[in-house]
Order: sequence, then C-alpha cells, then structure tokens
Amino acid sequence: MKTHANDAYLTREKILKLLSDNEVSAVSTAETADHLAPGDEFIDLNKFELGVQKGPRSKTPMGHVLPKKSVHTGTWQKIVAQLHAEAAR
Repeated sequence: MKTHANDAYLTREKILKLLSDNEVSAVSTAETADHLAPGDEFIDLNKFELGVQKGPRSKTPMGHVLPKKSVHTGTWQKIVAQLHAEAAR
C-alpha cells in the first residue's frame, strides 16, 4: 500500500521529468522570488491535490512553487494533464 507522502513524491518526480533543462533553470530562479504576481498561475509541489492555483498565496513558500510563467505552454499543458491523471487514480 502506498502512503500519501510516497504518492506525492512520485507525482512530483513525474512532473519534474516533464521539464526541459531551461525550464528547470527558470523554475529554480522563480524559487528565489519573494512572491507571485497577482493572477500568476502555479502549482504547489507539496500540495498537488489543490491543482492549479492563482497568486499571490502568501502562505505558499516560493521554494515549493512551479509557476506557469516558468515553463513553455506545451509543458504546462502536460503538467496539468499529469495532475488530472493522478487525481483520477
């Protein structure tokens, strides 16, 4: 039987594998920002069950955020599809 923490780890790994090297770099740079701009879409990498959210979220540590603006449109669509697939399980 899988634990919730294990499921979250596997989901995080699947999502991060969708990113190109340039996108990983952009996400890493975004982690150093103080906050998201109002309306910025993002995924909290520790709370996938919340799905796509919109900033700002003052209680969401930037180190756990994957901002939409840091990845290509096609990659974002794959990430959202992965989240839906995981939620359906």
